Amino acid sequence: MKINEIFYSLQGEGHFTGTPAVFVRFSGCNQHCSFCDTRHESYEEMTEEAILRSVQCHPARHVVITGGEPALSLTSSLTQLLHREGYFIQMETNGSVRLKEGVEVDWITCSPKQLPVVLSRIDELKVLYMHQDMSQYDRYTASQYRLQPLDSGDAEENKKNLADTINYILQNPKWKLSLQTHKILNLK
Repeated sequence: MKINEIFYSLQGEGHFTGTPAVFVRFSGCNQHCSFCDTRHESYEEMTEEAILRSVQCHPARHVVITGGEPALSLTSSLTQLLHREGYFIQMETNGSVRLKEGVEVDWITCSPKQLPVVLSRIDELKVLYMHQDMSQYDRYTASQYRLQPLDSGDAEENKKNLADTINYILQNPKWKLSLQTHKILNLK
C-alpha cells in the first residue's frame, strides 16, 4: 500500500476535534485539488502488518484513514486487522469512490470536492466553504453537518471567508463550524 505518512496528533477538524489519533495518510487521489495537504509523489510501500505495527507505536485507539483519497486503496483486510486489535476507524474521504466490499469503518467523514458523492453512508458531511451554492449538498443525509472555511493561504481572504462561513451557519443552523484547529495550534 502506498502510505504517504503515519503520525500521531490530535484530530484537528470536525466531530472528533481534539481527539488523540493515529493518522494513516494514503498517497494517491482521483481529484487534484489545489489546496490538498498531501504530497502524492512522496510515499512508502507498506504491508498491512507494517501499517499496524506503526499504528501500535502510539497510545491512541482512534485511527484516521485519510489521504489523498483512501477509498482507492483501503482494503477489508486492513480494516479487519485494525478492528481485531481494538481500533476505532474514522475515514476522511471525498466521497467519489465507493468503499471496496467488506471495508468496515466506524465513522465516515465525507468532504466532497466534486459532486456527485457515491457513498451509501455518511456520518459527517464536512464541506469546505468557498461561497458555493450550498443547495447542492441538500440531497446528502448525514448525522453531522460541518462547514469549514477554505484556507486559501491568504490571511485577508481567510478572514473574510471565516466571517462568511459563520454568517452562513447562523442563517442555516443545521450546519456547525469546523475549524482546522491543528493549524491554529501549529500541530501536524
